[in-house]
Amino acid sequence: MLFRSIENQLVSEVLPRTTEYLKSEQINEDWEPPNELFWHLYVDLAIATEVKLHTRVGSRLNYEKTGISSLFRKSGRSIKKFGADDYRKALTEQVPELASIDYWELLAEGTKYGYTRDAYNEWKKRLIENDDFSEKTKPSDFLFVVLANDIKSPGATPTQGTIPEEKLLPVISELPEIRFKELFLDTDEDWAEPDVWDTIQLYSPSFTNGYYLNSADFKKGSDGPELRPENERLYALIFSRTLFMSVTITLVCLLLGYPVAYFLANLPMKYANLFLILVLLPFWTSLLVRTSAWKVLLQNEGVINDVLVAIGLIANLERLELINNQTGTIIAMSHILLPFMILPLFSVMKTIHPSYVRAAKSLGATPWTAFRRVYFPQSIPGIGAGSILVFILSIGYYITPELVGGTTGTFISNRIAYHISSSLNWGLGAALGSILLAVVLALYWVYDRVVGIDNVKLG
Repeated sequence: MLFRSIENQLVSEVLPRTTEYLKSEQINEDWEPPNELFWHLYVDLAIATEVKLHTRVGSRLNYEKTGISSLFRKSGRSIKKFGADDYRKALTEQVPELASIDYWELLAEGTKYGYTRDAYNEWKKRLIENDDFSEKTKPSDFLFVVLANDIKSPGATPTQGTIPEEKLLPVISELPEIRFKELFLDTDEDWAEPDVWDTIQLYSPSFTNGYYLNSADFKKGSDGPELRPENERLYALIFSRTLFMSVTITLVCLLLGYPVAYFLANLPMKYANLFLILVLLPFWTSLLVRTSAWKVLLQNEGVINDVLVAIGLIANLERLELINNQTGTIIAMSHILLPFMILPLFSVMKTIHPSYVRAAKSLGATPWTAFRRVYFPQSIPGIGAGSILVFILSIGYYITPELVGGTTGTFISNRIAYHISSSLNWGLGAALGSILLAVVLALYWVYDRVVGIDNVKLG
């Protein structure tokens, strides 16, 4: 899946002639697309529309420039009205065998008209991949346009008797010329925009760093990466928000979990086991149910606000906004992840012998000094284990932020899920996931260098 973050074969595979022609073009604001470019675009789109691939390549390019998807869809619907059926009728009247797919098979093998051969073979390949090719398949109209263009081309090499050019040349010369540039521009004037062709050119290589640039709020430009306009920057904010909320949730779990773990560790075993069951009790309930319960508690007309109004701490018209924001996400996730902090702490604290603290007190240390100088340092491995566990779990959480986070309390995992399941921009989703993985590994490395992973214990 991570390979999709750099994979980009679709554009060059669906538009091979167009992208090849664009390689030699220097596109700028004053650049005007030449007529020959629209000829290559016509052949590529004619093949693509046979198997609906034009919509896929349009959607791919639409991730980079809004509006290209509709441009390709509109052109795909209009391309069959470009007059290719006139060429079919005229050529098959002179050479009826051209209506048979078997004749085109022989033509593709023996013809020296390379453009016709390549166009036919690619058209056939697409149909075979789509399980639409058989002996009864009729040659597509655009193939007759390609053949006619090859025959009348000044530099064309005559075939060795496969095609009776002497019959076809007079007919082809009388057929009206198809002005592809005018037809495409009549379909949509955006085909004259250099930005459209620049986008196709930039994303024609088989591999791209465009998804990673988008993940960092940059975009590909002719002169290199360019920072997106401020109103289009999104992912840097979401990444920073994800890190901030993950650290905050970890700290909240530590502040709440440390006293609970200390209390459990110092209880007699029979009572400690009973309270430990209460700590684990939330795991017996579905995560979705627990998160939905927090929606009931935190909403404006929910239990928490009702209690605060009832005891007079807030006015009825000043109810707290506790849901669909970062506050709701932090509260709900702290509750859900709290056991993952308590259990490592409890496990480590059980190994701290009570005689250490008693010895410190017998030597004159106050209870606070004995805790701070003797007990707390020995519990740090548990703090490390719990913090790593809670932080890594929280940074990749999805369902809880999705339900209670609204627009300001969601994590980067929510955007990844959106691109994977809704927008179907798998490349960007894979790039965001790769960056998230790299961030977690980098933070893990920093933690190991500062604290030492060998000092982390679960008991």
